[in-house]
Amino acid sequence: MIKVGCCGVPVGWQKYVKEFNLVEVQKTFYQPPRDRAITHWRQKVPDNFEFTIKAWQVITHPSSSPTYRRIQEELDLAKAGFFQNSKVIRYAYSRIVKVAEILKSKIILFQTPPSFISSKQNIKNLKYFFTEITQKKFIHIWEPRGKWNWEEIKKLSRELNIYIAVDPFKVKPFSQKIIYFRLHGKGGYKYNYQKSELIELVNLINELDYDICYVLFNNVYMWESALKFKQLI
Repeated sequence: MIKVGCCGVPVGWQKYVKEFNLVEVQKTFYQPPRDRAITHWRQKVPDNFEFTIKAWQVITHPSSSPTYRRIQEELDLAKAGFFQNSKVIRYAYSRIVKVAEILKSKIILFQTPPSFISSKQNIKNLKYFFTEITQKKFIHIWEPRGKWNWEEIKKLSRELNIYIAVDPFKVKPFSQKIIYFRLHGKGGYKYNYQKSELIELVNLINELDYDICYVLFNNVYMWESALKFKQLI
């Protein structure tokens, strides 16, 4: 099965749900919204509509990240980011869990910054977070963007029972039970995918072994790209 959607809703909800039954929630990365707003999102979509959730930056990014200016709570951020074993990260994960429960979501995505590179401490943090802090009822997906050995990443994914998200035009994808593609634009965020490139993506997916493949567009032309890709499959 292939599921297609966008990272965020680039058009009105009513228009969006006529075309897609999947969206990746982006607002939760900056600041999880109030429960009332989240409940409203769930109420305005069909029962079979799926939300995947981007985890709060407090878990993945250090407080030096410029996106922290959008946080609306008073938090002790001394030990924020990089999956550290800290009170603030446990709190941040609990907030994301609440969002997932309200939206009836099963997938939580963790996108790490380029500064989160392979190191003994970062690997230790990853192992503790995904074995001792996370709840097993969710599917956890990690999108690494720093300097890592991909064989090492595959080993961690098996050991921690997590899945790896990639942009298939930038990183060679590999077979997983759950494949999660985030397409950021071949030439940057303003890139507009051509039909020939989307056909290439279909062929690439057909070469992989998986149970379900999520294809989420995350660029300026995400709406147009997702529609074109939907027509191809």
